[in-house]
Amino acid sequence: MGDRDGVGPANVSARLLSTLERLLAIDATDLSVTLDQACQLAAEALGADKVDALFHDPASDSLIADGTSHTPMGRKQHAIGMNRLPLANGGREVAVYLSGQPYITGHADQDPEQLRGITEGLGVRSAIIVPLEVAGVHRGVFLASSAHPTYFREDDLPFLDAVSHWVGMVAHRAELVEQLALDAREQGRRVAADDLISTLAHDLGNLLTPLKTRLDLLRRRAVREQRERDQQDVEAAVAAVNRLTTLMRDLLDSSRLDHGMFALDAQPTELAELVRQTCAALTTDQVPIRVEAPVDLVVTVDAERIRQALENLLSNALKYAPAGTAVTVEVSTEAAAEDGDAWAVISVADQGPGIPPELRSRLFDRFARGPDSTGLGLGLYLASRVAAAHGGTLTLDPSPAVGARFSLRLPLGGWDAGTRPGEEAAI
Repeated sequence: MGDRDGVGPANVSARLLSTLERLLAIDATDLSVTLDQACQLAAEALGADKVDALFHDPASDSLIADGTSHTPMGRKQHAIGMNRLPLANGGREVAVYLSGQPYITGHADQDPEQLRGITEGLGVRSAIIVPLEVAGVHRGVFLASSAHPTYFREDDLPFLDAVSHWVGMVAHRAELVEQLALDAREQGRRVAADDLISTLAHDLGNLLTPLKTRLDLLRRRAVREQRERDQQDVEAAVAAVNRLTTLMRDLLDSSRLDHGMFALDAQPTELAELVRQTCAALTTDQVPIRVEAPVDLVVTVDAERIRQALENLLSNALKYAPAGTAVTVEVSTEAAAEDGDAWAVISVADQGPGIPPELRSRLFDRFARGPDSTGLGLGLYLASRVAAAHGGTLTLDPSPAVGARFSLRLPLGGWDAGTRPGEEAAI
């Protein structure tokens, strides 16, 4: 291709080097502004009618011009909607993004794979397109366009590629800064929320104790005076207070975990019997709980903490299990293949809708909730931490046949945290 107004290769190289120096001088604090400035400098250096930085948008599966030169063709591109290129429509920009191979042409109007909106709507005749990488990953393309045929030379490719690499580094830095800012804001919100939750949980817990005492007196009086309707109302109020008490306990435990004040009191415990008792207290006529367990299975654990973890697993299962189905709880043992250590395993399975894929990666995080959840998202978090405190694990079956299946594993040889049964250990 020609020398563009008689400018020789040596002069072109000097001008392109000067452009790179100007790129490095850009104060890259705002990504959108920086991309526009980089495109404008590249357009001036090449004498191009338009330069774009197009990034792939996963939501729309399109290449979107996040940076464009301030030139007539650049403005027209946005005006006619050619700044968004769906991958499904094809075109040379999409081909370069997908293949990672650069492209150069001096007769775009004769290329059957080029989009008509590019050649007819914008009047592009010459184009040069290179991949745009961010942290080693293909994220888009960087391209220059001209309304003149045979405008770009082969030696323009290294220059455009160098600018593309610079844009990729700036984009990566901007994303890191943005993520750090998001993390800092999220951490700030969590700290404020933790303080508020801890204070409210403690104060409400103090108020619930006299309320439970007064309800107990009312219940005894209703029983003594044979007032059945009043007795039923009091029983319902007691059940509501008990649920609120459980919520306060979970909130306080969540705070204790963060401050290293969560304690275990490990004792030899008949695990199968503990599981049967817990299930019997929660089973309902609509969704019964079926227990499959050995006659006896002794483990050294904090029985109340294991009961708490199991209650949280069962509450989730009962909440999502369809009426007429059953929640299945299995107690078994297994040996790890690596070291031969034996484990006691409590599995809880339901036939509900299962865990949404987008929730699986943060399922055991604090305050993680599904789209239809009405809880605080503490149950699975606390259950997993109880398991970890005992040297065990809580896992989700990645591919159950139906519903969801959780497995709580505990060391069968006893909890070993440097203490003897009966001693408390903080985590």
